[in-house]
Amino acid sequence: MTVTPGTLVLAGTPIGDIEDAPPRLAQELAGADVIAAEDTRRLRRLTQALGVQPAGRVVSYFEGNESARTPELVEALAGGARVLLVTDAGMPSVSDPGFRLVAAAVEREIRVTAVPGPSAVLTAVALSGLPVDRFCFEGFLPRKAGERLSRLREVGEERRTMVFFEAPHRLAATLAAMAEVFGTARRGAVCRELTKTYEEVRRGPLGELAAWAAEGVRGEITVVVEGAGEKAAEEPDAAELVRRVRVREDAGERRKEAIAAVAAEAGLPKREVFDAVVAAKNAAGSG
Repeated sequence: MTVTPGTLVLAGTPIGDIEDAPPRLAQELAGADVIAAEDTRRLRRLTQALGVQPAGRVVSYFEGNESARTPELVEALAGGARVLLVTDAGMPSVSDPGFRLVAAAVEREIRVTAVPGPSAVLTAVALSGLPVDRFCFEGFLPRKAGERLSRLREVGEERRTMVFFEAPHRLAATLAAMAEVFGTARRGAVCRELTKTYEEVRRGPLGELAAWAAEGVRGEITVVVEGAGEKAAEEPDAAELVRRVRVREDAGERRKEAIAAVAAEAGLPKREVFDAVVAAKNAAGSG
């Protein structure tokens, strides 16, 4: 007898307020043959809050065991099981476990469907006050400072609004790096604890956001950054940048502050202005 393959269901879970849970989520939790959860303890709290008693088998499925457990779940699916995948918050596979399982199921021609639910990405974009007609999701940036700067430089000319996830203890460093690469005047929004009791959306230039975050920020963080605008037809060249810095220095500003101000005015990374000043100084020294 040929066994009809089962179905993999990706279920979105609330990112904060439990009342945001879609009605179908309770139905799927109650009826799934297998529930693969990023954190089984959080799953227990979720089912209790929804008044659901899962009838199926519950297994853990997180970053540490994702590779090893995927074949087991695929075999269950191939045998006709309905497997429900849930993460701690939001949609599985979006910066959360799930991609490997989806790819493996698709390769085996097993049906994959979803229970749409809350999304920190879409919620943050909508609340940011920044353009929403075109945007892209960049996920988490690298933890190491050098790698983080490199990644940001890769998207330095990205015209679409950009969305990032970040850990609260790295937020200040990330915003400072964004201000350096994108310019302190580039607009951004830090969305904290979305849909929760202490929800906060802080909007402003990246330079101001970096200064604010330096005092310490807690909670789940999503950062939205304005895309690069069209370059001005007459963007100042290196010589003009150096001239503007010298004017400010002659007026009493320290070089560091003068470079930051000129970069913000021109919509350029501070590094570009700094390099122009250093090159001019070296050229004058060798002349």
